[in-house]
This record gives sequence, structure tokens and C-alpha cells, in this order.
Amino acid sequence: MQAKPEYRDRDEVEVAVLDALADRREEGMTVFELRSRVEVDIDALEAALAELKEDGLIEAHQEDHRTLIVPEDGVVGPVDPDDDSFIGQIREKLPF
Repeated sequence: MQAKPEYRDRDEVEVAVLDALADRREEGMTVFELRSRVEVDIDALEAALAELKEDGLIEAHQEDHRTLIVPEDGVVGPVDPDDDSFIGQIREKLPF
């Protein structure tokens, strides 16, 4: 899974974070796990996480003495297969 198309026009690092979280949206990921998947320096990752948090696209919570980051509901997943709108048709044709 990936971030939904409406969130793919964000900064490259932010999209990479959302895509990484999409694979583990139920259990979440630590900052260290995200850093290994996104492969950017900690400052770039921190900036992306701050922006995503500010925009309400991710949340962080404590579990077993670890901070886990998860995407908010509706941020990741497949495009609605019943979307027959003009925009939906364009999304199907473009590689995201």
C-alpha cells in the first residue's frame, strides 16, 4: 500500500514516510525504523515528521516504552475503485 494520491504531492521525504507507514499502519513504526526505510538523515526525517504531524496526517503514541508513529485513518490505502470521476480516471492513468 501507499499514501493515497491526494497526499503524494507533498515533499519527497514526507511521501516516503507515509509510504513506509502504509505497510505497517496497524502496528506503527519507531523513528529508527522509519529512518532505515526512508534512508534520509535524521534532520530531514524530523522535519518531515513535524510537517506531517502538524497537518494531521500522522500521530504518535507510547506503547511498551516506545514511541510509535502511525498514519491517521484515511491517509493510506488503495484509491477508491468505484471512483468514476474525471480526476479518478486521470489517477488511474498516471504512475504514482
